[in-house]
Amino acid sequence: LHRRAMVRQIDILQRFYAGQETYVSGDLLLYYVQGNPKKFVVPDVFVVKNLRQEDRRSFKLWNERIAPQVVIETTSKKTKKRDLKVKPQIYATIGVAEYFLFDPTRDYLDPPLQGSRLVGGQYQPIEPHSDGGLESLELGLRLVIEHGELEFFRLADGSRLLDAEESIEREAESRQREVE
Repeated sequence: LHRRAMVRQIDILQRFYAGQETYVSGDLLLYYVQGNPKKFVVPDVFVVKNLRQEDRRSFKLWNERIAPQVVIETTSKKTKKRDLKVKPQIYATIGVAEYFLFDPTRDYLDPPLQGSRLVGGQYQPIEPHSDGGLESLELGLRLVIEHGELEFFRLADGSRLLDAEESIEREAESRQREVE
């Protein structure tokens, strides 16, 4: 469940940023102290604007010269403590502007979608909408849980970003209409 949620989120965001100078990845070692290989974190999903999308074996902050603007962690029983206590401190230190937590099972976080924005070196909670959705100013997207999935909606027009399967279905429907 954790892996599927993470892979789906990465796919959706990579599609959203296709053709733009934005790097989207996840489950990748992010080293944050040069010369100390023990100083790393592994974000489930992260987005770095103004950085080319290319294959990387790891993400070394001193080589890339830019921190992710957004990190999304999918929380589980195994990761809850680290997601709530350890990772926010590391992400704040390296300058991650927005940090989101998503609990697909609704067992470990209350509410199951939480977000924070870096203000003066400290994370401040992002006020949720009445439906529990959160706005990411960095992404220009609204994050909402629907049917157990983390969904992304454009702030500009409210349209939902599609996952790979939905994109294929839409393209097939569009081609079918053209034939008719």
